[in-house]
Amino acid sequence: MILHGNQRGGGKDLALHLMKDENERVQVHELRGFVSDTLIGAFTESYAISKATRCKQHLYSLSINPSKDADVDDSAFVDAVEQVEKKLGLSGQPRAIVFHEKRGEDGELRRHAHAVWCRIDVDQMKAVQMSHDRHKLRDVSRDLHIQHDLTMPKGLINSKDRDPRNFTLEEWQQCKRAKKDVHEVKDTFKDAWAISDSQASFAHALAEQGYILAKGNRGHVAVDYKGEKYAISRYVGIKAKQVRQKLGEVDALPDVERAQQLAAKQVIDRLNVLKSEKQAQANRIAKAARSEQNQVKKRQARATDALRLAHAQRQEAEEQSRQDRLRKGFMGLVDRVTGKRKRTLLKNQMEKAAADQRDRTEVQSLQNLQWQALAERRKRNITAEQPFRNAIKELETDIDACRKPTQQTLHRDQTRLAAKDLRQRSSCGSHSRQSRLNPSPEI
Repeated sequence: MILHGNQRGGGKDLALHLMKDENERVQVHELRGFVSDTLIGAFTESYAISKATRCKQHLYSLSINPSKDADVDDSAFVDAVEQVEKKLGLSGQPRAIVFHEKRGEDGELRRHAHAVWCRIDVDQMKAVQMSHDRHKLRDVSRDLHIQHDLTMPKGLINSKDRDPRNFTLEEWQQCKRAKKDVHEVKDTFKDAWAISDSQASFAHALAEQGYILAKGNRGHVAVDYKGEKYAISRYVGIKAKQVRQKLGEVDALPDVERAQQLAAKQVIDRLNVLKSEKQAQANRIAKAARSEQNQVKKRQARATDALRLAHAQRQEAEEQSRQDRLRKGFMGLVDRVTGKRKRTLLKNQMEKAAADQRDRTEVQSLQNLQWQALAERRKRNITAEQPFRNAIKELETDIDACRKPTQQTLHRDQTRLAAKDLRQRSSCGSHSRQSRLNPSPEI
């Protein structure tokens, strides 16, 4: 059933609209809480009460439209009105229920219903708050489709429930940190149940949400990639007999262990894709870093060669200058005799040693700067790659965890089996003791 509701005023216009003779049949099924016995009179009462408040939209109007193939009787309409009334907080408020029958374009007679409430709470003299009424109506509509076994329109399915094989790395990490709400899980199962009409379609709908339909110890269950088992009847909110009637027997379904492997494979395949993407990104960054590093090393080598060439040229000029200090000919002979040449040679040697040390210091300083620049660049490259490496490592851990049920799940299953076995033994023991205490009378 599709539910549309809105707050409104204009009670007289609404009453006239509901009583239009364009419908094949118009039946005022109920007028509750009003003095008047007509729609116009009832809505006029609501307007008169609202004048004591600031409320302008003193009515809440609801239309209930079943699908074309639905066979809905009057009691089902009233039940829907009751559920909406409780959900919206309008319990006990004056209301009117009107049934319509109208012939469609195909000539078939279709039934729908309207319900109108007075929003004014006369005890507190204020209007009932109608927050998030559309979301509440959607929830009631979904429940009604399940209760009456009607095919649910796609528009009623929660858009937030996505295929688990289509998530990003950020979404995957966020879902890992967050705990799923039990109501969301139940809504997922109810939606899958409502839009399916066979075991195959139901299994497909569950698979799109990350669950695999499987054969449990007591009937149909759904299994997720962690190995958690969800009883279909419990999470859909129906009896196991109804599940068997719609889905048939469980013989053809995989067992829980196989279903867990299938569910895990869905997630593992997606995680492997994410891992490949992160690996490719890390490789691209590493390749670009290596290329840039090589370019830097080449530039540094050219700078070192240029410095050494400059040193060679400078050393040649300085050596020539030192050689020019040594006089030749007769004056050179005088310098030898007086010892001046010896002092000049010693000075030249000291200057050459100092020049060599200066050149080595300049080369070492340049190399130190180059090594420092390379180290800082390597550090930046490692920092740039690290998020991708961490993501890859985390994805590998997640993939390993998906390949088998969690230890917690296994431990819980073992505990349940042990407790069941213990109860059976205790029951057998009690029966045996009771037999010994109360032996059968001899004949």
